[in-house]
Amino acid sequence: MGSKNNMASFRTRSPLSIFIVIVLCCFFYILGAWQRSGFGKGDSIASEITKQTDCNIVENLSFETHHNDVEIVAPSEPKAKKIKPCDVKYTDYTPCQEQDQAMTFPRENMIYRERHCPPEEENLHCLIPAPKGYMTPFPWPKGRDYVHYANVPHKSLTVEKAVQNWVQFQGNVFKFPGGGTMFPQGADAYIDELASVIPIKDGTVRTALDTGCGVASWGAYLLKRNVLAMSFAPRDNHEAQVQFALERGVPAVIGVLGTINLPYPSRAFDMAQCSRCLIPWTLNDGKYLMEVDRVLRPGGFWILSGPPINWKTYYKTWKRSKKDLQAEQNNIEELAESLCWEKKYEKGDIAIWRKKVNDKACHRKSANICKSRDADDVWYKEMDTCVTPFPEVTSTKEVAGGELKKFPGRLFAVPPRIVNGYVEGVTAESYQEDNKLWKKHVNAYKRINKLIGTTRYRNVMDMNADLGGFAAALESPKSWVMNVVPTIAKNTLGVIYERGLIGIYHDWCEGFSTYPRTYDLIHANGVFSLYENKCNLEDILVEMDRILRPEGAVIIRDEVDVLNKVRKIAGGMRWETKMMDHEDGPLVPEKILIAVKQYWVGSTGNSTSSDE
Repeated sequence: MGSKNNMASFRTRSPLSIFIVIVLCCFFYILGAWQRSGFGKGDSIASEITKQTDCNIVENLSFETHHNDVEIVAPSEPKAKKIKPCDVKYTDYTPCQEQDQAMTFPRENMIYRERHCPPEEENLHCLIPAPKGYMTPFPWPKGRDYVHYANVPHKSLTVEKAVQNWVQFQGNVFKFPGGGTMFPQGADAYIDELASVIPIKDGTVRTALDTGCGVASWGAYLLKRNVLAMSFAPRDNHEAQVQFALERGVPAVIGVLGTINLPYPSRAFDMAQCSRCLIPWTLNDGKYLMEVDRVLRPGGFWILSGPPINWKTYYKTWKRSKKDLQAEQNNIEELAESLCWEKKYEKGDIAIWRKKVNDKACHRKSANICKSRDADDVWYKEMDTCVTPFPEVTSTKEVAGGELKKFPGRLFAVPPRIVNGYVEGVTAESYQEDNKLWKKHVNAYKRINKLIGTTRYRNVMDMNADLGGFAAALESPKSWVMNVVPTIAKNTLGVIYERGLIGIYHDWCEGFSTYPRTYDLIHANGVFSLYENKCNLEDILVEMDRILRPEGAVIIRDEVDVLNKVRKIAGGMRWETKMMDHEDGPLVPEKILIAVKQYWVGSTGNSTSSDE
C-alpha cells in the first residue's frame, strides 16, 4: 500500500515540479542577461572581485637591475627552440648600416651611408651580446654627462674632437662637457643666443631636428627647456656618435641626407639646425635644403652655424678662398628666399632664418613646386629637387596646415590634421576617446611595473604608435618616446608631431636605424597582428632584443592567439615572460605579454659565456 501511494503522489507532483524548474531556469536566464547588460549589480560585483584578485600582480618577474660586474645570469630552461647568441664581433651590429656592406655602394651623394638592409636569407638569426662589463646607464640627468666606458668602448672621438670639448675619457667613464665645434662656450650658451631670436622658452618651439648631430649635445641641453630634438648622424669613421647620444639618454637615430627622403612627415619640426654638419646645402640645386623645408613647419626656424657663416673670420682655417665661400653663402641666401624663408639674424658664427607661415606671405622669385606626390609618402622614396607646397590658406595671416597651441597645451589638443580631416577614420571625438583609453592602459602598465615613469626607463620606444596616445600618457621629463609608425599602418606620424612628440617611419620587416642596447622599454601594440603575414615574427623579436638593453622591459599587447606564438619564440630568447589579462578582465581576447631581458654578456670565444 505504501509504495502504491508514493507512486501516485509522484505522478501527481511530477508536472508541477517540472513547471517550477522551467520557471526558475527562465528567471535566472533573464536575471543573468539583465546583469550582463550593465543595468544590474553583477558587473560591479565582478569588477570588485577582479580588483581584489588583481591579475596585474607579477610574482615571477623582477624589473630591478641585478648585475654587479657579473658576466652572466643563467637563463631558465627554455620551452621553445633556443635562439643562440651571435659572435662577439657583432656587439655593435646595425643590420642596415653596416660598414662593410656600405662600402660596396657608390660614394657620391652619400648613397653608401644610407640604409642598405641585407636580404632576408642573410639576416642574423642570433642574439646580439652585450660587451663584457656592460652596466645600466647612469640615471637622468647624470646620464646626460656621463657614460660607462664598458658600454661604448670607443675612444676615437676623444682624440679627434679633443679640442672641441665633445667628450673626455676619465677613468672608466666618458664625460660630456656639453661642448661642440661651433659652441666652444657650451651648448647652454649657444642655446641662450638662439633663444634671443627664437621663442624657445614659451612652448612655441617643441620639436627640433639636428642634422649631423655629433654626440647630440644640442639636443641633450634642449631637453631641460622642454624641447625634444630628433638628432641624426651617419654611421661613419666617427665610431659611435649616435650610440653615445642614446647612451646619454638623448633621442637619436642613424641617418643621413643623401638621395632618399628623411623618414619624417612634412611640417614636423618647429626648428632645425646644422652646426658644422658639413652637409653641402648648395649642391644638387639645393635639394637638401628643400628637404629640410619639407619637414619644417610653417613659421619654423632654421639655424646654420659653420661654413659658410662668418667666412671672413674662418676662410684660412677652412682652407677655402674668400670668393668660394662668399658664393656659397649667396647661393644659400637665394635658396632660402625661394623657399619663403626670411633671414632673422646673423651674428658671429650663427645665422637664423624663419619660414613664412604661408605662401601668401611671400613672393617667390622662382621655385620648382612639387606637384604630384604625397609629401608624407617618403619611405625609400627618392628625394626630388622641388619645393613642397604650403597647404592652402584663405588669408595672409593664417598658418598653413593649422596653428598649434604652445606646449604642453598641444599635447592633448585636437591636432590640425584631425580637425581638417586629413587622417581617414579619425575624428575629434575618437581622438579624445583614444587619449582616455591610453591613460587607462598606461595606468595598468604602471601597476604591473612600478618602474615605468621613473628614470630607470629613460629611452622608450612605441613600435606601433598610432595617434601617440601611449607617449602622451607617459609624457614626463624623466623619459622620452620614439613613436614608430609602421609603413604598412595608417599614416598618423604627422598627428604625433603636431602633439609635440617625435617619431619616425619604419618597416619592422627590417632592422631599425639604431645601435644595439639603446632602449630601456619597448611597447608593441598590435605589431605582431599587423605583421603576421608580412614577415617572420621571430625576426621582429630578435630585432627587439637587439635594440633592448640587458634587463630592459617589453610590453606586448595583442590578440591571445598571436601572443601565444610570440611567447613560444620568446621562450628561447633569454627573456622572462608572463601573460596578463586585459585590464577589463579575462573575457577580453586581447592580452598583455610582459617580458624582461636577462642580463648576459659576450664571452671571449665565439659564443656567450652561458653556453660554454
